[in-house]
Amino acid sequence: MTAGSSIAGLHAVFRRELGSYFTTPLAFVFLAAFAFAAPAFAFNVGRFFDTNRADLAPLFAYLPWLLMILMPALAMRAWAEERDRGTIETLLSLPVPVWAASLGKFLAAWVVAGLALALTFPMWIAVNYLGAPDNMAIAAGYLGAFLLAGAYLAIGQALSATTGNQVVAFVLGVLAAFLLTMAGSPFVTGALSSAVPAWLVEAIAHLSALERFSAFQSGVIGVKDLVYFLSFIAGGTAAAGLLIGASRAGGR
Repeated sequence: MTAGSSIAGLHAVFRRELGSYFTTPLAFVFLAAFAFAAPAFAFNVGRFFDTNRADLAPLFAYLPWLLMILMPALAMRAWAEERDRGTIETLLSLPVPVWAASLGKFLAAWVVAGLALALTFPMWIAVNYLGAPDNMAIAAGYLGAFLLAGAYLAIGQALSATTGNQVVAFVLGVLAAFLLTMAGSPFVTGALSSAVPAWLVEAIAHLSALERFSAFQSGVIGVKDLVYFLSFIAGGTAAAGLLIGASRAGGR
């Protein structure tokens, strides 16, 4: 199969998936939930107006926890729905490489996630109206949130490829995102320090998505942090493709 036909197949899967989000209420419900929940956390829990600061720190402080729930909800249908409806055989019979199908599904979901983040832009406009924020730092925070959403989506879609039950895929996705987020917390490192070597505790702490996202929150875009998120995105997408490819080879 030529590179041109593979790209055409990727584009076809991307359009199919993106269209499927908006031909059902799923995308609209997801976007509405995000548009309501993100400001609600920032205004009520983060006490946005009480900080007397012209920045989006209250929003970014709670985005990881919101993404940890909503991204698995967006990812759970990727392959589990195909298995449940029996359409996965039709998809895999098309002249589309598995990697292209996996990447196409991921990119479609990532676009929806990007649209959800874009719905919080009025808050960015508001802080510019109220004061003089560091817009470069805010832009870095949004980039970090987009990459974090991509990492959660890729992991969620890989887990979706292991089951035909969307609820199971969602629970597994939330659990994986939670573990990835909490990896560097004192609670986890303290619990592990008495059971595993110090070097392993440190290695696990470095896997913390929250720690990497915090750098973007501060306006710092580091190469190591970019590589971290892109590695999870690439690894999750590749894992989904391998799992689906293995099921095709096994006739399932």
